[in-house]
Amino acid sequence: MQWLYIIWMWYYYIILNLIINKLTVKNILFTLAILISFVSFGQTAEEYLDSGYDKANANDHYGAISDYTKAIELDPNYAYAYNNRGVSKENLKDYNGAIADYTKAIELDPNFAHAYKNRGSSKKNLKDYSGAIRDYTKAIELDPNFAHAYNNRGSSKKNLKDYYGAIADYTKAIEIDPNDAVFYFNRGSSKENLKDYSGAIADYTKAIEIDPNDAVFYFGRGLSKKELKDYNGAISDYTKAIELDPNDAYYYVSRGISKENLGDLNGACADWKKAAALGHKNSTKWVANDCN
Repeated sequence: MQWLYIIWMWYYYIILNLIINKLTVKNILFTLAILISFVSFGQTAEEYLDSGYDKANANDHYGAISDYTKAIELDPNYAYAYNNRGVSKENLKDYNGAIADYTKAIELDPNFAHAYKNRGSSKKNLKDYSGAIRDYTKAIELDPNFAHAYNNRGSSKKNLKDYYGAIADYTKAIEIDPNDAVFYFNRGSSKENLKDYSGAIADYTKAIEIDPNDAVFYFGRGLSKKELKDYNGAISDYTKAIELDPNDAYYYVSRGISKENLGDLNGACADWKKAAALGHKNSTKWVANDCN
């Protein structure tokens, strides 16, 4: 890289002068400070964008925002820098700030499908589900194969209790990308809301086949099995969820309820005691009232 070559040349120059002119340490540090300033000044907007992206991937979102801001200062029409800065702001739960950046990115590039999808996500986090749906719809118009836009629109429809609309969107996302476990889980959740427990179990099972290490998938399937009074099946799924995530009180609560439904009060109490220890308040009451 050019800047590394420049550093090497300056280093060579300093050593040479140290030998010839007996340059002091103070002079060396001053010269290096000038060099560092020069190198920093020489960074391009694209380099700041790349640096910001690397910091964001390392979860240094404040550092990423700083770099994206520098990219924008160098190129005020850099739509990607605004979009990426919005993503980091969203990760810091500054949803209004993120929306402002996504909106600017869209002004600069009205065909920026990801900026619409991202703005929809921030609106969804602010519970502006209708606004989110409009942005996801625009993203889909620009990119009809944008699976995550369909999935996210489905989630906003689900929040508005439009379960059939949500299922339609999740199904479209699955058609585009049949290997994303979350799409199946989300569709299963909407089927569960419609009391289609068998359909929900089929989707949860598919999600588990794709990703067998997500506790939430087993928990969701366990809930649907419980509704079908398959308590043993539910207990099996809750147990797997606990193996994967032993610190979620609700998994113990739900397993305890299924054990109670099978007449295993001792087993239920053991689970509720564990849930109480994890901070579940109702479990504390159940243990006091029903357990020895």
